Amino acid sequence: MSGAVEKTLAILEYLAARPDGAPLATIATDLNQLRSACHRTLQELIGYGYVRALPHRGDYALTTKVASMGLSFLSKSGIVDIAQPLIERLAHKTEELARLAIVDGERLMLVAKAQGSRSGLRYDPDTGIDLNLSCSAAGHAWLMTLPEDRAIQAVTRQGMGDRAHFGPNAPPSMRALLKMLGEHRRRGYSMMRDTYAAGMSSMAAPVQRRGEPTTGVIVIAGPSVRFTETRMRLFAPDLLAAAAELALAGNASPLLKAANVGTWGNRTDGSAPPARRIIRH
Repeated sequence: MSGAVEKTLAILEYLAARPDGAPLATIATDLNQLRSACHRTLQELIGYGYVRALPHRGDYALTTKVASMGLSFLSKSGIVDIAQPLIERLAHKTEELARLAIVDGERLMLVAKAQGSRSGLRYDPDTGIDLNLSCSAAGHAWLMTLPEDRAIQAVTRQGMGDRAHFGPNAPPSMRALLKMLGEHRRRGYSMMRDTYAAGMSSMAAPVQRRGEPTTGVIVIAGPSVRFTETRMRLFAPDLLAAAAELALAGNASPLLKAANVGTWGNRTDGSAPPARRIIRH
């Protein structure tokens, strides 16, 4: 990847994590770019309609063009049409948040959700973010399907992250993470409490046909005071059934078929794709 392209993508990903925008000086400093070069790139992105200048503050922010492209891609892929009824059924039965994440190379990205809670506390993260692999139920559900060395490599490349940003039960080391993955494998799904975030519980199952790589993950999440371990175990059969159903239906989606042949966990040469910047916010 050329330096210009890499710097442009870095700016887009940086602004994607900051919907309120950011000033030029902050963008250039945080991305370790020369201010003059960063300004030129921003002006080019404005010209192409991907970035806008906020006149009252002098900050820069993304337009909806990138989001529109992503939504158009997901719509044409068919994955949301296939998965939405399944996750809505889970959300209705559990009265919690149900989500679908797609494996894309070494990334795990949320693409669809359904909210089952009618009132009270809700846990509702933004769709479209890259999930942290070491601390999220979705990340663990995918990692547990990989050989141990590849799971370690995936987490190492992304980074464990600052534990201050996660819950008190976030794994403090790779050894602790591998122990958790072993427990998930024996159970058949991941189950967490106060790990990705304090006060939040979640469980996830991989979307995987026998003998093939994982293409996605179905997640159920809710406040720990309500979504207890007892309730998670109660809904485990429903979660596993939904993941199995989506695995069988996945061939109808070009996105899942592409993941099935291109997922990093099943690369024929055993190598990983080029590293990507993962922004935590």
